[in-house]
Amino acid sequence: MLAAEQPDLAAGLLLLSYPLHPPRRPADLRTAHFPKIVTPSFFVHGTRDPFGSVEEMRAAIALIGGPHEIVVVEGTGHDLGGKGSVVRVAGRVVEAFVQFGKGGPGVDMSVDAAR
Repeated sequence: MLAAEQPDLAAGLLLLSYPLHPPRRPADLRTAHFPKIVTPSFFVHGTRDPFGSVEEMRAAIALIGGPHEIVVVEGTGHDLGGKGSVVRVAGRVVEAFVQFGKGGPGVDMSVDAAR
């Protein structure tokens, strides 16, 4: 919300498991400020996150006025974890975020926590 009000505050946003809505309350979206965001925004979201489905996240981030991207982490919930996958997931997320920040060609924007 602060980035929406002060767009020069940060060069980019890395949003891990953004809570799009409370679990089981998809009508209570937390996106009113999204259209005012012009800062490049990079989202990381698990396929089992109860705070919003991947499809809901894709629709929501389409509201953002600036560049935006999403990395989908297969098989993870809101904590983006899995059996021994945190380091592996973090490495792929950092790699993808760096590419996004460079404005270069994107990397594979999905991560499988099991691999």
